[in-house]
Amino acid sequence: MHSEASVTDLDIAALPPSLRQLAARGLVRNYGRGAVLIEEGSQGDSLYLVLSGSLRVYGCDARGREVTYGIYGSGEYVGEMSLDGGLRSASVITEEASRCVMLTRASLLAHIAAHPEFAFELLTKVIRRARAATLSTKQLALNDVYGRLRALLESSSTAGDDIMLTHQAMAHRLGCSREMVSKLVKDLEQGGYLTRIANGRYQRLRALPIRW
Repeated sequence: MHSEASVTDLDIAALPPSLRQLAARGLVRNYGRGAVLIEEGSQGDSLYLVLSGSLRVYGCDARGREVTYGIYGSGEYVGEMSLDGGLRSASVITEEASRCVMLTRASLLAHIAAHPEFAFELLTKVIRRARAATLSTKQLALNDVYGRLRALLESSSTAGDDIMLTHQAMAHRLGCSREMVSKLVKDLEQGGYLTRIANGRYQRLRALPIRW
């Protein structure tokens, strides 16, 4: 369930000017945690600009296994890949209660007509995400599960920082089972590389070994 309202200046005050102008063409929607905004394989022409909260973009196979493509927060937008009229290539779900501006393809095209420079900004965003997807695919193909876990943990923190990822969240990002992640994390704890702290968070104590 979600509520819907017109966009106000207060809603979009924190956005950069180009996105404020775009957001003014949409409608504000509030979503609870776990709300599915987009379903992979569905037809749709809307994109969502995040005002607060966070959205997870993911894919799912026939057996229900998920892989996370990215987490997007305030000032980011998702759903732009379907604006060519094709089917949705990924699903989007709220990671926490979120407030978004929903924009249609027609409103985006109207914005680009009025502000042609935004087309380049949109293209740059698509290219960056395509590049990130290529790198992710390469890592999945060439690294074993531990190698991918090591890259994820080291990119999520520096030594001494908290790692704010559950075992399931790690599994989604790595394209493996939660049980595999749990086993590897337990081994790293026993080896003195990770330590568990409050609320299921972890702290990386030192550089992780290249191989395990």
